[in-house]
Amino acid sequence: MSAPEASARTWLVVLNHEEQYSVWPADRQPPAGWTAVGAQGTREECLDHIGTVWTDLRPLSLRRRMAAAWETAAV
Repeated sequence: MSAPEASARTWLVVLNHEEQYSVWPADRQPPAGWTAVGAQGTREECLDHIGTVWTDLRPLSLRRRMAAAWETAAV
């Protein structure tokens, strides 16, 4: 996809089961395992939104394991 074509497109912010974000073309169904989270706009607007909401880049499963290890160590 060329840069002008990408900039004219509307994009969605999508989220997977590990709470990882990405952008996806709004005129296409998100791939299996990904869900649109409501934010849409230009690619840059979507990436700005992701930069605001995705503050911990660790996958959810890793965050859960680390929290469990922390609780075990605190006992």
